[in-house]
Amino acid sequence: MTVHQAPLGLRAYFSSFIAFFLVVFSFSFFLNHIQNQTQSQVATIDNKENQNNPLVNIQEQSPNQTPVVDSHDQSPFLVDVDVTQLKNQNQKQDQTEFVDRDDERNELKERVISIGGDNSSISHGGEEKDKCDWSVGRWVYDNVTRPLYSGPQCKFMHDEVACDKYGRKDIRYQHWRWQPNGCDLPRFDANIFLEKIRGKRMVFVGDSLNRNQWVSMVCLVESVVPEGQKTRTFNGSLMSFKVLSHNVSIDFYWSPLLVESNCDNPIIHRVSSRIMRAYKIESHAKNWMDADIIVFNSYLWWKKPGMKMKIFYGTFEDGDAVLEQVEMFEGFEVALKSWSQWLERNLNNTDKRMFFVSLSPTHVWGQEWGAAPDATCYSETEPIHKEGYRSDGSDYGMMHTAERVIENLKPKGVNVQIVNITQLSEYRKDGHPSIYRRQYVNLTEAQLANPKSYSDCTHWCLPGVPDVWNEFLYAYITSS
Repeated sequence: MTVHQAPLGLRAYFSSFIAFFLVVFSFSFFLNHIQNQTQSQVATIDNKENQNNPLVNIQEQSPNQTPVVDSHDQSPFLVDVDVTQLKNQNQKQDQTEFVDRDDERNELKERVISIGGDNSSISHGGEEKDKCDWSVGRWVYDNVTRPLYSGPQCKFMHDEVACDKYGRKDIRYQHWRWQPNGCDLPRFDANIFLEKIRGKRMVFVGDSLNRNQWVSMVCLVESVVPEGQKTRTFNGSLMSFKVLSHNVSIDFYWSPLLVESNCDNPIIHRVSSRIMRAYKIESHAKNWMDADIIVFNSYLWWKKPGMKMKIFYGTFEDGDAVLEQVEMFEGFEVALKSWSQWLERNLNNTDKRMFFVSLSPTHVWGQEWGAAPDATCYSETEPIHKEGYRSDGSDYGMMHTAERVIENLKPKGVNVQIVNITQLSEYRKDGHPSIYRRQYVNLTEAQLANPKSYSDCTHWCLPGVPDVWNEFLYAYITSS
């Protein structure tokens, strides 16, 4: 139910309109400012050349510097660090300037509970019924064929997932191989993969977990590429790895909500209030719509505890500007609808390969796997062996929603294949960086005394779990 306040006279009405205008204008100005900042931060890095150029060296380190880390990198509980110092101001705005749809939200909660309570699995990635389901299986310890590459020798590794570089001594987490039930998952072969995508562009579009998977893909490929035939480039939200000998580009594009938002800057996105633009995706899409293979994800940024999403509809030019406040799940639905409608209009009946990666789980509540209530992924060295284990924090309702949206695209000539990495990742409480990664803020004495408090139980060490996600992609791409 939408709640309207009674008018208090022409002056009050005019004042309210001016306040609303200023809020939305400020948001639009902020987006434009950030976009201009982003476009100005361009640098090209070759892995051998320009080592003595201070500007190049700064940019080469940029993905490992503080600003490039997303808002979830420092907390296992997915709580952002508020650097805007606008909390009180935002609370006042929430109380006076945004539409609050209480009845619709309560109805949605009931629907989400009914979906989330369903233990039916996520889509099996579009495989035919008579084919093996790679997403169902077990982890097998294999110190002969795993890992698929050396982390320290990968020249394009990122510090937030370089666990052995930052002191992790146990390396068992690198030696687990995913074994589907009743069949084998094809082993990643970089030479075959590069030949298959020769002359093509592949783009990962999404958040830091998609970046995690992109780094994995780069490390899987780069070891077979001769020196002088591989480069890495940073251009605002776009990171590009190029294999010159094959005319191949494997890119990552930062777009955590898929649609335009105030979280889009790859450097400055730690905001205390998230605002997205409904049905606005063009400024992102122009950076990846020409790709031959596109790998999307969107989940983590919709799971901020206690936060609500503000959605900006319309434009001032058309006179239909509206700003609404909704639950994060509602925002996720609007973003998926915006994304799917854009694909329908622009990428229908094409030969592009498009994928959507399912949710990546966290491991922050030890009691779920039989550990102490305050336990996290910190000091975990073995996978969970209980078949079918699922964390209560994994929102399968969101993934079922994504699955329905993607299924509805098929009759419209848009084929997006779901890559179901969720269940296999649920088992891997041992695969996270924990404390073994670069820390981008100075730790307090209290944190140092309690490593669990700053353990990263969201992202994944490399080599590790995301390598299997890419083996799924490898199998899909090379088999057709």
